[in-house]
Amino acid sequence: MIATDETPGGQQVTIISVNVGQPRVIEWRGTTVRTSIFKSPVAGRVRVGGDNLKGDEQSDLTVHGGPNKAVYVYPSEHYALWKAELPDTEFPWGAFGENLTTEGWSEDSVFIGDRFSCGSAEFIVTQPRQPCYKLGVRFDRLDMVKRFHRSRRCGFYLAVVKEGDLGAGDTMTRLSTPKGRTSVAEAYLDITG
Repeated sequence: MIATDETPGGQQVTIISVNVGQPRVIEWRGTTVRTSIFKSPVAGRVRVGGDNLKGDEQSDLTVHGGPNKAVYVYPSEHYALWKAELPDTEFPWGAFGENLTTEGWSEDSVFIGDRFSCGSAEFIVTQPRQPCYKLGVRFDRLDMVKRFHRSRRCGFYLAVVKEGDLGAGDTMTRLSTPKGRTSVAEAYLDITG
């Protein structure tokens, strides 16, 4: 049982940005697409419900959202790598459709089944993210999903264990981690090969 606000390696985990979005219909390469991948940072405290954050809504519940994918987390450290790889592309917080942009951890230091508190809410890590074509829509790049897979910078989903609220600047505190730990990075490799 871990009771610490630090990840392995001694780095504190902090919420840099809380991002939400509503479904929108856009035209993309001759097709009409309904998507909620466009997220924007919000100020102040945000309510955490069982299936998402207040103000956030998923467009296709057959593949996104629901109790096991209620909140998507993406490390802010990945942004510098993406800016170096795609220097002509803008990367505001929330650009990858994440609800929480964090600082202080990576897919190697977070484990499937880890339980965290943040603000007055509690979460459990459920799975790595596997993007759909809408990531390409977000960046208007046909190769974006392939780039994302190759990068192994996948981020991960959280289920809500206890509803509450959170905000930018909050610390994420690890409450427990499972025996026989599988990191998000290892789980992603198992899925994608």
